[in-house]
Amino acid sequence: MALRAKVLQKKAEKFEVKKLQVHRVTKEQASALEPLLQDVYSNRRPKPIDYEVRRDLIRVFNEIAKEIYDNSNDIPVVVEFGSFVMDLFSTTSDLDLSVNFNTNAVAFSRERKIQTLRKFAKKLYAIQSKGHVCGVLPITTAKVPILKCVDRGTGVECDISVENRDGILKSQIIHIISSIDERFPKLSFLMKTWAKAHNINSSKDKTLNSLSIILLVAFHLQTRDPPVLPPFSAIFKDGTDPATVVKSLPNFVNYGKRNRESLAELFVTLLIKLSSVEKLWSKGLCASTFDGYWTSKTYDSKVAFISVEDFTDRSQNVARAVGQTEVKQIYKCIDTSIRHIFSFMGGQIGVKVRELLFGQDGIPTPIPRNSHPIGVPSQANHARRVVTGKRRKQGMAPDSVYTNRITPLDSSVKRMRTDEVGWGGIPNGSWGAAHVESRVLTQQALPSDPTGRQQFIGGWGEVKQPTEGGWGVTQQSSAGGWRTNIQLGWGVNTQPNSGDWGVTHQPGTGGWGGNQQHIARGWGGTSNALWKADP
Repeated sequence: MALRAKVLQKKAEKFEVKKLQVHRVTKEQASALEPLLQDVYSNRRPKPIDYEVRRDLIRVFNEIAKEIYDNSNDIPVVVEFGSFVMDLFSTTSDLDLSVNFNTNAVAFSRERKIQTLRKFAKKLYAIQSKGHVCGVLPITTAKVPILKCVDRGTGVECDISVENRDGILKSQIIHIISSIDERFPKLSFLMKTWAKAHNINSSKDKTLNSLSIILLVAFHLQTRDPPVLPPFSAIFKDGTDPATVVKSLPNFVNYGKRNRESLAELFVTLLIKLSSVEKLWSKGLCASTFDGYWTSKTYDSKVAFISVEDFTDRSQNVARAVGQTEVKQIYKCIDTSIRHIFSFMGGQIGVKVRELLFGQDGIPTPIPRNSHPIGVPSQANHARRVVTGKRRKQGMAPDSVYTNRITPLDSSVKRMRTDEVGWGGIPNGSWGAAHVESRVLTQQALPSDPTGRQQFIGGWGEVKQPTEGGWGVTQQSSAGGWRTNIQLGWGVNTQPNSGDWGVTHQPGTGGWGGNQQHIARGWGGTSNALWKADP
């Protein structure tokens, strides 16, 4: 039976205070942990080539969409969302993609979504038979039907859904809010890395999905004294449209300045906060980032094993996938990590704590050409579990990677030129006279340049002409695509540079269409020409 919100709030706060009295965190103790956390963050962050790989994959999926719907008046646009858009991804992260049609006013049925995924699956099976991709796997029974595949050249697993505009919106908002205080994205990244290392970051395994982890981090920062982040309700005062959220940001410049806690202090106290409320989830406890305080929630008159309120649909629990057995596993990891941290701060263990908390540093090796790991489905048997790009492919010779190469387009297909394309490498004006802007549904919030977080792309997926537009900002073209500098006083404006986002090209061979003069990067194309699968 759920308790009232006020009762649960007081209990949660009381339990946290008691836990902090048992596990006292001093600045001196935390200072020993701080450089370790900062180093993990720096080393595990994606490199410029990781941004390049994913942008190329997005571009190629848009080319595939054009081929599939070549005779249609409504060619869909493949749009990125999730950790890549939030700029909270790692080298091993999946790339979440949504196939969006120009049907904002028309309800998109589940059956039509599944039909769309089947069309993409048919195309990908043909590409898989040539050895360029693996693990093509439609999952149509899930609440959100998806299509999985893995780029053999880079090992990046792509999860494709249809009309997932809610996921796009959430990703954009999280990325926008991340600019309020840098401790939010840093702590989110570390907590995701920690959860992955402990195998508790997977909704399909009934543990915490990434959004749950990120919102628990935001909630912790909202409930510090003084707070680091405002309640989302204050940010959404004028609406949740990303352009509106951006306009509200000047109101929160230096919002968390009074809070002087380090990343290490926040990391440890978050684990302690979660540990302290373990017994209250069954009473209906819910973390609400919208309100910025604990509340009480039930779902179909039932309590959840862990409850994290969805900030765009407050009736939903983004941690609903967590199971009864798995919540025990999650809390075992939390409590074990707390012990390890205090053993480290007390001098009982040394740098080994890094591996105990975050696992070993390392990058998964892409699958070599013509290798077929056990469990990778073929076109005739695509229902079996696959070995995905998230798992390390072991036992491969160093020279076996990046050997897949896709033949270039024939001469009948125009080469994509800088003056013809938007951010994703798709011709402008594809939606006809009603859409002067590019048909590429470029995100309003996109991953930041590794050297300067405050890059932002304007428009709900439409790349504007190189004139003043979007959110009242001026967009400038560069060699890597469209870049927009937000001038709101809260970020650092990045200057256009070759390759966009600080990407540099390096010699190497191609994955799904890489040029031999550029580093392998999956299906993606190059700066000079567009590549695709053999016809």
